[in-house]
Amino acid sequence: MPEVEPSFPPSFDLHWTWFRRGVRASVSIPGLILTSAFVGFAGLAKDAGLGLGETVFMVAVVWALPAKVVLIGAVLSGSSVWGAAFAVALSSVRLMPMVVALVPEMRGPRTPRWVLYALSHFVAVTSWVLAMDQLRHVPRDLRTTYYAGLGGTLVLANMVVVAVVFSIAGSLPPLVSAALLLLTPMYFLTSLWGSARERAGHVAMAIGLVLGPLFHILLPGFDLLAAGVIGGGAAYAFHLAARPKAS
Repeated sequence: MPEVEPSFPPSFDLHWTWFRRGVRASVSIPGLILTSAFVGFAGLAKDAGLGLGETVFMVAVVWALPAKVVLIGAVLSGSSVWGAAFAVALSSVRLMPMVVALVPEMRGPRTPRWVLYALSHFVAVTSWVLAMDQLRHVPRDLRTTYYAGLGGTLVLANMVVVAVVFSIAGSLPPLVSAALLLLTPMYFLTSLWGSARERAGHVAMAIGLVLGPLFHILLPGFDLLAAGVIGGGAAYAFHLAARPKAS
């Protein structure tokens, strides 16, 4: 469907139509994989001693799954509030480039800034991948409506899933919970590899896969940061070297 640029604000019915399409887009293989990972997260949170309300609230306000796992790890290790906040912030810095890439795709000629600020809360790998793949087929004035349906449904659905699974987590084998939790990083890796637009993206992921386990042994606690900085820097150098030189 070609992009449409109406000269007048879309009607409520049109907004509602595209919101429902965003809701339907969340019901997908990536969405199901994400939900399965939240099944494992619910078991992890219960084992860590969190309450039902705390766990569901964490899904709503933190949203990105790796940040929640980092937060639980910080709590279990006895870190201070500031230490836990710093660890979560570091794990969430990776989302900033996604927001920077997604906001121009969502912004329309009449989009208020507060809408973009609010919708940026829904940005995580799953919603980002789905949105970047589908937004080009959505009229620009209705892209924020579409993404609100997509991102909002993913958050609400997983809040419900976590609440249900938390109540029955005692009957779920620990090995199953761990396996479900690992499905999300596997999906992240394959989806980001397939959606990379330049070879430098593949170079960064390949270097990260090699350096991650190595730095986990050499620099425990700083392994992800070191692998990310070195892998990203090397990928950027590769991009500059491979870029055609102006004649």
